[in-house]
Formats: sequence, C-alpha cells, structure tokens
Amino acid sequence: MLTASPPSPSVYRHGHALLDNPFRTKGTAFTQEERTRFGLHGLLPPQIETLEQQTDRAYEAFQTRVSPLDKHIYLRALQDTNEVLYYRLLLDHVEETMPIVYTPTVAAACEQFSHIYRRPRGLFVSYPLRDRIPEILANRYGKQIDVIVVTDGGRILGIGDQGVGGLGIPIGKLSLYTLIGGIRPERTLPIVLDVGTNNADRLRDPLYLGWRHERLSGTEYFDFVDQFISAVKSELPGTCIQWEDFPNSIAYTLLNKYRDEVLSFNDDIQGTAAVTLGAILGAIAVTGRPLRDQTVVVLGAGSAGIGVSDYLCRAMMKDGLSEQEARSRFWIINRGGVLHTGRTDLSVEQRQFAQSPERLSNMPRSAAGIVGLAEVVKSTSPTILIGLSTLPNAFTEPLIREMARKTPRPIILPLSNPTSKAEATPADLMKWTEGRALIATGSPFAPVSDGARTVPIAQCNNVYIFPAVGLALAACKAKRVSDAMLLAAATALAEKSPALKDRNASLLPNLRDLRAVARHIAAAVAVQAQAEGLAPPMDREELARRIAAAQWVPAYA
Repeated sequence: MLTASPPSPSVYRHGHALLDNPFRTKGTAFTQEERTRFGLHGLLPPQIETLEQQTDRAYEAFQTRVSPLDKHIYLRALQDTNEVLYYRLLLDHVEETMPIVYTPTVAAACEQFSHIYRRPRGLFVSYPLRDRIPEILANRYGKQIDVIVVTDGGRILGIGDQGVGGLGIPIGKLSLYTLIGGIRPERTLPIVLDVGTNNADRLRDPLYLGWRHERLSGTEYFDFVDQFISAVKSELPGTCIQWEDFPNSIAYTLLNKYRDEVLSFNDDIQGTAAVTLGAILGAIAVTGRPLRDQTVVVLGAGSAGIGVSDYLCRAMMKDGLSEQEARSRFWIINRGGVLHTGRTDLSVEQRQFAQSPERLSNMPRSAAGIVGLAEVVKSTSPTILIGLSTLPNAFTEPLIREMARKTPRPIILPLSNPTSKAEATPADLMKWTEGRALIATGSPFAPVSDGARTVPIAQCNNVYIFPAVGLALAACKAKRVSDAMLLAAATALAEKSPALKDRNASLLPNLRDLRAVARHIAAAVAVQAQAEGLAPPMDREELARRIAAAQWVPAYA
C-alpha cells in the first residue's frame, strides 16, 4: 500500500510559484486548508481530488497520444509539471510506460531532442564554458544529490553520436532510478558533457541546441572530463556518478581512471554485464548444465560485449574454472572476425579474450577470409549466443538451426537496442529452435505463442540492476562501487527468476515486481560492499530498515 513520503525540508512557496514547482505541487489535490494557507483559491478548479483520480485523468490523456514519441513527449511534460503524479502514473502502468520513458522510444527522443525540447531539466556542461563548471553545478535544482547520470552523447544506444540530444538518456535513466530504486527525484541529476558532435545531421539542423563543433578528442577531451570530475568532487562529494553511453574507445578509459577516485560505475559495461549474467544464471538453472560447462559466442566486441564476457568469465571462475580455462570458452566476434592474438587492432580489454591462432587454424573462412559468426557456430558447439552488435537480423535461420542442432536448450540473447537493431526476433528464434530456445532481449518484445503455450520474453534491461545499486549506495553509504558488488547484484537477480519455478516462464522478474526485486538486490549489493570494507558495518535487520526507508514512494505528503 502506498504511503506518503516524509515532507521535504524545503520551505513551501505560495500561489503560482508553488503550483509551478513540480516537486512540491499537488495540483487539484491541495485541500481547502492548504489552498487558504498557500494562496491558491481561484487558481484551481473547486473540486478537490485524490492522487488516484489525478492518475486516472493523466492515464486517459496518455492513451490519447498515438505514436510512442508523442506519448514520450506527454510524459516528459507531466514530469515537468508534477513529479509525484508522473511517478504514480508510471508505477500504476509500469509495463506500458517503461518502454515509452526509456528503450526503445528514448532513441527517437534523443534523435529529436532539439525539436521536442520544452523546459530545462538537468545540466548542459558545454566545453566553451569549461572554466565555469563549478558555477554550472551550483545552478542545479536539488542541492543534495544521490546520483548523477552523465553522458557525452557519443554512442546513444544503437544510433550513435547524438551530441547534446544524448541528455535524453540520463533523464530517462534517472526516471527509472526513482521509479524502481526509489531515489527521490530531486536528489537525481542528469548531465550531458557537450563536447561537440560528429553527426552531420545534427550539425546541419538549424534547431540543434548543442555546441556546433566537431567532437573533441585526445588531451582536450580528457582534460575537460578531469575538470568535470574535480568540480563534482568539490561540489558534490560522495555522489554516485553513472557513466552512460560513452563511445567504446572512451568508456573503459574513464571507468578505469576514476573508479578508485570517485563513487562511480559504467552502466553500459557493468550494468549490462550484471543483468545479462542474471538472465543467463536463470537460464542455466533451467537447462541443468552448470555455467562452467557452457561455451559462449558473443557478436559485438565493444564495451558492452567485453563487459558481459568479463562478468560471465568471473562467474565461471567462481564455478570452478581457472582464468585460462574460463577465457578459452569465449568466442568474441567483431567486424574483423574472431578476436585472436594475431590481430593488431585489439584493445587491452579485447585482448584478454583473444583466442590463439592455432584454435582457428582448422576453421572455415568466410568469403572475406575471416573466421566470422557463421564459421564459429559451425566449428564449435555454442550453448550461449549473445548479440551486442547493433547488426539487425545477424542471427540468421541457418545459424540458429545449426546451434540448436548441437544443444537441447540453446540460450540466445539478441541484446542490441533499439528494437530495429535486434539481431533476431524472439518469434523467429522460437520457430527455428522448435520452441527450445531460452531467450532474453535488449528491447521489449511481446510473448511468443506456438499454439500449445505462450512464452513471455524477458527484456534484459539494465533497469533490473542500476536502480537497485543506487538504492544500495543511498542506504549503506558505500564509498566505491566494485565489480564484486555488481556480481552480487547479478546473483541476487537470478534468485528471483520466475523460470526457477516454471520452465516456461520468463528468465527475469515481471516489471510489476521490480521495486521489491530492487530491495532484494540492494541488500545483496550492500552486504558485499560491507564485506569488502567499502561501507560501514551494520546488521541485516538495520540494513533492511535503511533500504526500505530510502525507497521513496510517489505519494503526496
């Protein structure tokens, strides 16, 4: 049952100022006494409503919008008007609204950001103002901030460089921090680092709102990020920074540079890895074949693909394999084919998963002379196939049938976003495997029916992980985020897999249950932080109390 959150310490204003404050207004729910006290008589219609009545009206208006982008624009306007009502609407209709607030619709919202922009939200930290970053941070709305989500707009989902339009991602992510994790909305801060853009369409657009300059690189870029981090450390010490949608060539560099300096993590690398591991742990519980016996093929060797492989590798080692044995079970493929030690174009992170050329010597080659996805599937016996390539329809029928011929319950995860970039559709995967595939996707898909049964499709959405991590950090006051904490989150998520009780059920929990699941995951993350000495010790009962108290509920005070 929803209960009111404690009142904010902020002083209530009067009249229009109060009605226009999205964090303080109640709209038509202000009582007669409040209307007198705050000078609201005549500014509101006479009927006094409940939050439930307001939500019904808002949902009715939401349903009149036809396209997903129109629905997204409506919800953003509602958020700018009344935060409590916005989150109550999302919570009451989470399965319907989450794809509108975030993936896949947020991709279109980022592309159209400069055209649908209405009111300010978050901060634009633009390179030309690099010497005024402390002043920019001081201009934020909320003074106490628990979580910052920051992007440079360089690699937005599967649609690439969007410049300042990338701010749509931090706005959407932080909505989910509040909706699922319960982080108070005024304690979240979306930020875009405006370092220019190489997107010619954006630069030609007369309405583009960002700095019209080619994207910075090299020393200028990293010095700018250094200035930003220094300002955050001074102005907002102890605030969690989530790195989001940075280019692959930069993501690992920033994560490794700052992970021991500030409370931070990269959701594309660590969050994607954790939720994917959680889904796979649920799937292997269905197959009955332990993780250490799996063979993994990953299409896509960017930051997400390597991050997923790293967490799976760590889990295999925990399941009894040596590091060398675990890494040998991964076949990671990009445009140059299988990662192998003879290649000179690999990053440090990619090289950790490079196979020896000897293992490729007897494999067939494609017309381009490389060992690609089809050749790997023919030559090995993969049990897990993961797509993080943004190559639509890359998982072809012959390839999937070949995989299914070799393993009774193939685990297949086409994870690329948005929907148009998915490597395959669940309906095709089920058809090509005679209904035996265990599937999770990156974007939402409808359940698949084969006549005899209907199988729900799990969306491997990072929303299962990052809001719970934020909730854990707020509750336990951890000073750093470790990989072990994210691995604990993955294990806790797998414990809630519906497939553990019903083999035809989804690999991941229902979205309606996510707030409860977030508390379960947050407890596991906090316990791991305490075990590593990254958070002050407390007993489980006190920890549970703090987690429950930290999870804000959208209800009027």
